[in-house]
Amino acid sequence: MSIVDNKKAFHDYFIEERFEAGMVLEGWEVKSIRAGRVQLKEAYVIVRSGEVFLFGAHISPLPTASTHISPDPVRTRKLLLNGDEIKKLIGKVERAGYTLVPINLHYGKGRIKCEIGLAKGKKQHDKRDTERERDWQREQQKIMKQNRR
Repeated sequence: MSIVDNKKAFHDYFIEERFEAGMVLEGWEVKSIRAGRVQLKEAYVIVRSGEVFLFGAHISPLPTASTHISPDPVRTRKLLLNGDEIKKLIGKVERAGYTLVPINLHYGKGRIKCEIGLAKGKKQHDKRDTERERDWQREQQKIMKQNRR
């Protein structure tokens, strides 16, 4: 079950491979995510010293859950991946010119997971083609709906 999707990632990038990563979260963050107060629009993933981190994900603190601490809504959060997966990501990102983007947050066996994608950036004409294709699909649906009547 998806909590939040990063629609901007599909607009700006070609997603070639997906990985599911666990997240190191604090208690107030889990409560806020379960309440749906999270945003991935400006977030990105970076590999630093053999570890994977999520930058820029905004988790708004709940006023009732974070009374005794001072929460940082956009703090850097560590992502948990298998060692082989991390090595594979490091190789692709450093050599092949790929980037890592968060695709969505979802529940997996009661835990909050982050799906990250190995992505290549789209050029402006690719974005226009995608938009044109989406508009054409919408038009086809309208025509089909009118023909059924």
